Amino acid sequence: MKRACCILILLFLSLLGTTLSQGGVKPMSIFGGSLESQTRSTEINSDSDIYGWLIGSWRVRTIDYLKDGSKKETESEWHFARVLEGRAIQDVYIVPSRHHRPASNERNRYGTSLRYYDSDIGAWRVTWINPVSHVENHLIGRKVGNEIIQEGRDEDGSLMRWCFRDITSNSFRWTGEISNDQGKTWHLGAEFFGEKM
Repeated sequence: MKRACCILILLFLSLLGTTLSQGGVKPMSIFGGSLESQTRSTEINSDSDIYGWLIGSWRVRTIDYLKDGSKKETESEWHFARVLEGRAIQDVYIVPSRHHRPASNERNRYGTSLRYYDSDIGAWRVTWINPVSHVENHLIGRKVGNEIIQEGRDEDGSLMRWCFRDITSNSFRWTGEISNDQGKTWHLGAEFFGEKM
């Protein structure tokens, strides 16, 4: 009976968003509260805030184009928030979405990107980390016309280009391309169609 009561108390505490620690009951939201920011830093002007429209949650249809010419379509989710006193934007990208997990490691993404504005170069530095596939990418993001172009190099030295295109207030298309000939030609590896939740 005592054990059942303890389990019920722990369940109740977890539902309240708290966890037991050595110092007693400690809110789980302390970490989130110290990370997330409700406003953009005054160090970033509105013209430079090229990712601000992404704040919130998105349903994403992910299409991976495979080397054999076939494609794999997956239901995904993508969540964005301002972090670090509003100087950066962080996301959590989940493919397939949580209600379709667990998933095989192939085309599996449960990772995060951190984007921060670097006034020295007048652009955003972007780092993507996916622990599932042990991938880490570094890109530079800039607004070009009505698109956001993020460029970098893959682990094998190939050029990478990740672009937000067809942007509206509640939708976008995101493309992932690779070039093995220093940008002369580009191969579309993935396409993502986002709709605001």
